[in-house]
Amino acid sequence: MKLVLKKEHLLISLLILFYSIGAVGSTLPSHSEWFLSLTPFNLLLTFSIVILGKKTKKKNFIIFLISAFIIGISVELIGVHTGLLFGNYRYGENLGVKVFDVPLVIGLNWGIVAVAASSLMARTNLNTIVKIVVSGTLMTILDMLIEPISAHTDFWYWKDNIIPSYNFICWFITGIVIQSIFYGLKLEEKNKVFEVLLLVIVVFFIILNVHYL
Repeated sequence: MKLVLKKEHLLISLLILFYSIGAVGSTLPSHSEWFLSLTPFNLLLTFSIVILGKKTKKKNFIIFLISAFIIGISVELIGVHTGLLFGNYRYGENLGVKVFDVPLVIGLNWGIVAVAASSLMARTNLNTIVKIVVSGTLMTILDMLIEPISAHTDFWYWKDNIIPSYNFICWFITGIVIQSIFYGLKLEEKNKVFEVLLLVIVVFFIILNVHYL
């Protein structure tokens, strides 16, 4: 039990440390470009913490993360190349290596955001359908926090700098699909690491919004 608690505290400390350094570095005029270019590494570290932080059903969790990655990359490929999903946008350079113009870490990000958004539901007695809808809504809200500063951070750019409402509709629907897999695999658990993950993501992007807007 003590080892489990030590591991939990270590992972939480790492999350707070990574995102605190990232928030400070990304808002320093002399260092912001360099820190923002490290975003793929931060997402990889976050993804690793998410895997290490899961307490039960590890095999099913890996299946879920792979599914979220495939779904995420698929919808992004459709969006970037056709505009049929999300709208007309393109990715910048700060999200790292791309395959067919879509950064690979975006697939990881869909899983990370899904896990973070569902973290509070285990503390409630809501039924599964409501939990899926609420978690999908939280995923969309997280995207709403990121969208206003996406061009400032060289993450992605919208045509004519207009974020379409359709983007959020697609985010919600995709979120519902991913959350349905999460709950279908019965992965819900009370997990402080995932709850802190949600908190640090929200605080991080609030800081960036205050700084850039």
